[in-house]
Amino acid sequence: MIMEDVAKGNRSPALWLRVIMVLLLVLCVCCAEIPHSHRENKPHHVRLHVTDNHVIIRNGIVEVSIENPSGYLTGIRYKGMDNVLEGRHRNDNRGYWDILSDHCPMDSFIVRRGVPGLYMYGIFEREEDFPDASMDHIRIAFKLREDRFRFIALSDSRQRIMPSTDDRSSSRARTLAFKEAVVLTNPSDPQLKGEVDDKYQYSTENKDNKLHGWISDDDVIGFWIITPSSEFRAGGPHKQGLTSHPGATSLCMLVTAHYAGKDFDTTYKKGEHWKKVFGPAFIYLNSASSSNDHRKTLWKDAKRQLNEEIESWPYNFTRSQDFPHAEQRGEVSGQLLVRDGYTDKDLVPAQSVFVVLAAPGDAGSWQRDGKGYQFWTQADNNGHFDIKNVRPGEYNLYAWVHGFIGDYKLDLNITIQPGNKISLGTLIYDPPRNGPTLWEIGIPDRTAAEFFIPEPDPMLVNSLCLGDADKYRQYGLWDRYSDFYSHSDLVYTIGTSNYSQDWFFAHVPRNLGNNTLRPTTWQIKYNLQEVTKTGTYTLQLALASASFAEVQVRFNDPDVDRPHFTTRRIGYDNAVARHGIHGMYRLYSIEVTGNRFEKGENTIFLTQSRSKGAFNAVISAVLPRLDMVRD
Repeated sequence: MIMEDVAKGNRSPALWLRVIMVLLLVLCVCCAEIPHSHRENKPHHVRLHVTDNHVIIRNGIVEVSIENPSGYLTGIRYKGMDNVLEGRHRNDNRGYWDILSDHCPMDSFIVRRGVPGLYMYGIFEREEDFPDASMDHIRIAFKLREDRFRFIALSDSRQRIMPSTDDRSSSRARTLAFKEAVVLTNPSDPQLKGEVDDKYQYSTENKDNKLHGWISDDDVIGFWIITPSSEFRAGGPHKQGLTSHPGATSLCMLVTAHYAGKDFDTTYKKGEHWKKVFGPAFIYLNSASSSNDHRKTLWKDAKRQLNEEIESWPYNFTRSQDFPHAEQRGEVSGQLLVRDGYTDKDLVPAQSVFVVLAAPGDAGSWQRDGKGYQFWTQADNNGHFDIKNVRPGEYNLYAWVHGFIGDYKLDLNITIQPGNKISLGTLIYDPPRNGPTLWEIGIPDRTAAEFFIPEPDPMLVNSLCLGDADKYRQYGLWDRYSDFYSHSDLVYTIGTSNYSQDWFFAHVPRNLGNNTLRPTTWQIKYNLQEVTKTGTYTLQLALASASFAEVQVRFNDPDVDRPHFTTRRIGYDNAVARHGIHGMYRLYSIEVTGNRFEKGENTIFLTQSRSKGAFNAVISAVLPRLDMVRD
């Protein structure tokens, strides 16, 4: 059964969106189509009961209740739990499409025979005559029972007991620099006392955001969001977004401007037709027998189910013509090699390169694209890649290679038609370079993970982030710069300093106390044995993040009023405050005439000149690299 409706924004005419509401009940699924782990001895039929106020769907394992006509998901009955959603909340605050824009929500559900869960997807469409609008965030939100669901699992290593909403209240917690971050002073669970909690500490990248959820220890039940494909997500494989966070909240993130800000294109102009299918995502419920390792059992089973969903993608049970099945999709393959004559005379494979098919644009535009479909894969050690199940449409092919700066783009529009397989053969990437490298700080990896990340203030720790891999997620690391450099700024000496110990991961203002912040100037000292005064050198400046910041570059004279180069004010991604190790990648190739250098000792001065807030900052990606003279 498919129901269509046309809805307009009920709060403002800023966005009128045609909403296709799909309530699709697959009533005739043969046992062979049901995963073995889901199959009952006698699977129940899917049954539908419609009243004036609710639509109720039962398949003998789960019972799903949807408010009629709003489409809010008000209840999910599973095993002995009458409702896994928070019944104390209003109907519009249990399970719903959360869209930060002026239009009404939409709901789409698929309940299958013999399957413990439900699938959700939505079709968004804007006609050309719709007015200008933006949708910075599109997500499906679930508010679970807080008295039951207290344990989250985001990955094998990121699992913990979570504080409740009440634990974060003013009577039980102290708010830190922003409302999302608190110190738990009197939590209901004593083991959480003194810990920091902030929803951004539970963020993850698109490529890793396939499975997360909650466990009820009392009921031995798991609630999981499984996203087998990221084709409907935006911003590329490294775009970060929220997952599960306090308040027993679980999010299926589809589009988010977090860690990107206004540089992320989520603006829709009048005259622009747009249509997109988000999902399906699978809401999976499982259970286990009571035992000391039931959490491990539930998590392991959820990972197994994720693999089954990935193998089944694209799903063949959807009935919308806007969701193409496998035979209606295409495939793109090839091999990417790197040509960098100054480091290796031979072509080298782009090992483990991320290759992206996205809307046509300039090199690197895939990380700013918030509206189109994206398909990506990671190549093998020889640079071979194969992107499967690509929706019909027109794309460009992009890539970035670990160990090399810049972005690759194939100067060819790729048109995918149903069933076609396109082999691009061998492709060559020539990374930006004007001569051999004299010196370089860091690794070209688009993050600051290799730089010095300090230990957090011992009074501001989240135990989930204690490992080295997640240390950057700790709260307040920006203030640690002022602890290490309380009177003078960072000085880095090429050939002596070690970037993992001596290069702070974020260029932030110095906190002088009494709400006083000051710009900071870092120095890079290096020796040139020879200088070609008439030649041109290139300073490659790569940034992994920027937030209301400005980097000014001066050579050998820190007091000259006009810098040789300035980025001007850049960035909105707020990655430092949101505990990200990267945001939006930027590369600046700065040409410098040789007469600015001296034979012998030289100094480059890097000033982050903005200091209105503690989070005016840039995060280093590889910062910087000096290429030798080009005559």
